[in-house]
Amino acid sequence: MYKTKPKDIEKYIEWLKVNHSVNISKKNRNYYESVSNKICSDFKTSSFWSSLIEQFNHINQEYYLATGFNLFVYDYIPKIDIKSFDSFLLKTYRKNVINNMNWPSEPEGGWILPSNWYSNVNDIVRTCFVVKYLDGVQFFIEKLQSLCKVCNLPCIVDYEAKEEGYYAAHTYIKTYSNIPKEDWDTKEIEVLVELQITTQLQEVIRKLIHKYYEDRRKNLTKDELKWQWDYKSDEFATNYLGHILHYVEGMIMAVRDRQEEM
Repeated sequence: MYKTKPKDIEKYIEWLKVNHSVNISKKNRNYYESVSNKICSDFKTSSFWSSLIEQFNHINQEYYLATGFNLFVYDYIPKIDIKSFDSFLLKTYRKNVINNMNWPSEPEGGWILPSNWYSNVNDIVRTCFVVKYLDGVQFFIEKLQSLCKVCNLPCIVDYEAKEEGYYAAHTYIKTYSNIPKEDWDTKEIEVLVELQITTQLQEVIRKLIHKYYEDRRKNLTKDELKWQWDYKSDEFATNYLGHILHYVEGMIMAVRDRQEEM
């Protein structure tokens, strides 16, 4: 058995093979593409997504009537994306190893392996809505929750605020998909689809932060000097910019609210 805690993704792949007889190969990648595409297709044809497309302009108009501003930055429904296999595998590494407080025992809920990992990774299929102002985040989430209730779909809301300056809200829609089995039959599984809601300013900083954020999540090693003290680093500038922009957004809302009271 492989008892050493894998320090990077390459060692993790070796650990999967030795400890769980999971051989990451081209076959795994091809099967992942088939499954993820099917999950995406099922979600696109779901009553929830169809209803959201139908109500998209109405939701924007409702916010406009209440505030005098458009809710969304873009006047179209965003594209639904599929997580790449490499990013998917990296997320199982974080769940099984990096964030596993029970190591070397299994994490809470059990190991995330091919038999269950399509139901345990919550953003295989995902999209991002960009709203103009901070209050638009909660406004739109409430509309999504109402729509989930009508469609009888559970949803989970997570307002994220990370020390790296990342601010966004995630709504996870719990639904079902009939995915292909490796023997070419099909089976129904429960999946979570991620709808991220962020603001226009945070969307800009998210793109700047993303590279550093992803790099930090790929291994267990930690810098001796925390990024908060390394003022020359790219992380120092981009991460604190994220916090500053979030503060500025709050100030913009305060000014807007005062103008409405006049």
